[in-house]
Amino acid sequence: MGLPVPPLNLKYVKIYRDRHGKTRYYFRKKGAKSVRLPDLHTEGFLEAYHAALTGHERIEPKAATIKSQTLDHLIVLWMKSPHFLRLEGSTKAVYTRLLSRVRESEASQGNALSMQAKHIRILVSHFGTAPTTAQRILRLLGQLMQFSISIGWREDDPTLGIKIKRQKSEGIHSWTEGEIAQFEAHWPSGSVPRLALYLMLYTGQRRSDVVGMGPADISGGSLSLKQKKTKTELILPIHAALLAEIKQWQGSGQTYLEANSGRPYTPNGFYNVFKAWSREAGLPEQCSPHGLRKAAARRLAEAGCSANQIAAITGHKRLTDVAHYTKAAEQRKMAEDAMSRLTKSV
Repeated sequence: MGLPVPPLNLKYVKIYRDRHGKTRYYFRKKGAKSVRLPDLHTEGFLEAYHAALTGHERIEPKAATIKSQTLDHLIVLWMKSPHFLRLEGSTKAVYTRLLSRVRESEASQGNALSMQAKHIRILVSHFGTAPTTAQRILRLLGQLMQFSISIGWREDDPTLGIKIKRQKSEGIHSWTEGEIAQFEAHWPSGSVPRLALYLMLYTGQRRSDVVGMGPADISGGSLSLKQKKTKTELILPIHAALLAEIKQWQGSGQTYLEANSGRPYTPNGFYNVFKAWSREAGLPEQCSPHGLRKAAARRLAEAGCSANQIAAITGHKRLTDVAHYTKAAEQRKMAEDAMSRLTKSV
């Protein structure tokens, strides 16, 4: 085997290139068996990683180890259901990770038929006090309870009415102009990382949509897409800066962004490689692909766009999700105008 390649911020993951130049991925934890992982850019990578992390060879254990009508049993049944199997790969990966944590808890052996609101609160609190994690676990348990109703196990959903206290937070970090310039300074025009940056920054889309963009989506100076998450159809004018990068693209595949395998990136595979590009540019860990979607909305607001105009680009369904960008931009402009008047009056 060749020299190790720096890991992409995943604990216990080791990445190597073999003598044929092929990248290999392994889960190696002290005291545990080494596990070969799929390619980083495939849909199965995160599921295999979390299975290795939790010590499970697969999410579904042997039938003999599952106690009938327990929460554990309900989880296994739900993960076999058409509803779960139809979920996007990235969503299934997140759910699989969270469900693995639930199944490791003692509460998973409780009777799913007799669970009450107090049991739900205890189970949610078991996973810590972080509001985001608590909200995700609560929503996931709600889906499980709704599934239990559909299969005749229960007649009610004990998660209804439970509230998680929200903490004030700015959420995902929005890239600053300085951070964008730093990435541009490191990755020159014509490079794949620069193209990836501009595909996100000048379309305002999620990474799940950006990885699917390709030459077939462009016609008459516009880019057409259907958002994977919301199914919203958009036609976006192509910004001159993005067009300049697209013209330098030398690929031959169906998408502008491709993994080493020649296949399009999965959303999670792209997240990992973009984070690696950002780290190489010396940017802090808080700089993520989704932060560029927020930066795109911020730029539109600072250019004087209304919430409706921003939503026409980003595809947001609720104007309240973009209103704070326009509010912040208006505050800044008014403050600049006020200071300018004060300066003239002195």
